Amino acid sequence: MRSARAGIFCAGILFAAFAASPARAVEPAPASENEAVKRGAYIFHAAGCKACHTDIKKKGPPLAGGRAIGTPFGVFFGPNITPDPVTGIGEWSDGDFIRALRSGVSPDGDHYYPVFPYTSFTKMTDRDMLDLKAYIFSLPPVNKPNRPHEVNFPFGFRFLLGFWKMLHFTPGTFKPDPVKSAELNRGTYLAKALGHCAECHSPRTMTGGLDLSKWMAGTVDGPDGETIPNVTPHKATGIGEWDLVDIELALETGIKPDGDVLGSLMGEVIDETTSHLTPADRRAIALYLKSLAPIDNRVEVEDENRD
Repeated sequence: MRSARAGIFCAGILFAAFAASPARAVEPAPASENEAVKRGAYIFHAAGCKACHTDIKKKGPPLAGGRAIGTPFGVFFGPNITPDPVTGIGEWSDGDFIRALRSGVSPDGDHYYPVFPYTSFTKMTDRDMLDLKAYIFSLPPVNKPNRPHEVNFPFGFRFLLGFWKMLHFTPGTFKPDPVKSAELNRGTYLAKALGHCAECHSPRTMTGGLDLSKWMAGTVDGPDGETIPNVTPHKATGIGEWDLVDIELALETGIKPDGDVLGSLMGEVIDETTSHLTPADRRAIALYLKSLAPIDNRVEVEDENRD
């Protein structure tokens, strides 16, 4: 199945073309340096930066890269995003940082692989991006070269990513829905932009894009080959029987309504991300999940996926 997916992906992208353009940086709301760093620390946790950019299993330095992420297209290694000027991102300008998150393009003009979830981060506000940068640049630099990705042929050719973007990527900041409450819009922003929840909880199409018809409905082929559960409010196959407090408690502690504990990748998310959020933000995410269309998609999470 994975090899077939890869072949169809390759064939599909050859019919498209894409030219990445630099994102227009909008001046963020005024903030002192200390305020920016403080806000950036919160955004850092909300966006889950540490998990992908730190080789936790080998006790690597924070954000110095090396974390392996298995996908059907190869194994990708999180890069060094410490402010080291040689091996990290210490030479990046504000515009470079925004362009990476908004457009998925490096300072050198190369396309990033979408294992870096710029397809979600593109929705972040400019201020949140720059405050995140302020926090990262306040951390100690680590001189540690990046490990090259081990990408299956022919996906190692980065120019193909431009074609993929035309099929699956729409850059742009999140726009609040005026019909929805401020709390629900906040939850949508946290889940869609910062938390990039759908990147794991939605299945992929044959061309590697998110299957929008099964948004947040789970997949048997998640990162590192893990099975990721359905978190739509479907009563039989999702979390439709959970109330808001159940969801909030799970996001804070990892404990499910039946007393079981969320482990593996979701355990990391709780440890590094959702447990650091304010109760108001966890409530906002719970409201977003309850607002989703219920999708009947039974995904059985195997015991081996649990800690």
